[in-house]
Amino acid sequence: MKGIIKKAISLTVNGKFYELEVDCRWTLLKVLREKLGFTGVKYGCGAGECGACTVIVDGKPVLSCLTLAIEVDGSEILTVEGLSKGGDLHLLQEAFIENHGMQCGFCTPGMIMTAKALLDENPDPTEAAVKEALVGNICRCGNYPRIVKSILDAAKKIKRGS
Repeated sequence: MKGIIKKAISLTVNGKFYELEVDCRWTLLKVLREKLGFTGVKYGCGAGECGACTVIVDGKPVLSCLTLAIEVDGSEILTVEGLSKGGDLHLLQEAFIENHGMQCGFCTPGMIMTAKALLDENPDPTEAAVKEALVGNICRCGNYPRIVKSILDAAKKIKRGS
């Protein structure tokens, strides 16, 4: 097809290095889900309004539906699949289960990745700080109180190392 410009890029996703050729119009979301198989990254709105596609790029939360893959060439990316280690869930994932922080689960990966970025920057957030961090994430079920509780619980557990 005429007019398609492709570019070779490299990414490190969840600690694994990838080299691939991408169409310059492809989003990071498309590459992660369709080319690399990281289906924990969700397509919600495609307009940066819901947060379901949130991943961490070079330590910062990013909406992968608004980010072109070529923009993150050479970057380190963390998806929800990369949080668990050796079959053990991350404390954030455990806290979401224990506190019923998910209902349908669609928003959960984005919520968890946003929370991970928050806790990496602020390991002891207030409830207000958690709510502010989640402002770009939408839960269709309206489960916000339990999501906030899950994140605050995870922060406590991470702080005490359990």
